Amino acid sequence: MRLIISSVSGEPIYEQIKTQIRSAVLSGELEAGEALPSLRKLAKELRVSVLTITRAYNELADEGVVRNVQGKGTFVMPKGNDVMRDRLVVRVRTGLADVVKAAKAADIPAAELHAMLDEAYGEEP
Repeated sequence: MRLIISSVSGEPIYEQIKTQIRSAVLSGELEAGEALPSLRKLAKELRVSVLTITRAYNELADEGVVRNVQGKGTFVMPKGNDVMRDRLVVRVRTGLADVVKAAKAADIPAAELHAMLDEAYGEEP
């Protein structure tokens, strides 16, 4: 996982870190049980304060994305936990809302859209 931080984006650095780690977890790039870089290591790599990384990791832990283990590090939680599942459901609903809007704009009937969804769902694990 590679994090890219922008000092000119207007978004706080800890939020940028949170967003990118959360996306990596939801996409499967980071797997359940995988350790995140240590606070000091990541702070050094990104050239930011350890407190910035600590805040990002703590907020991700509060969301149920990761788990902090005293003295061992920060680890990715399974997608099966309730918080992660809720986030994935929101992501799916958002994506479906965009798809429905595009389908309506293209005059694709619901039955054809259902067939497309069934076909796409069958192709992915």
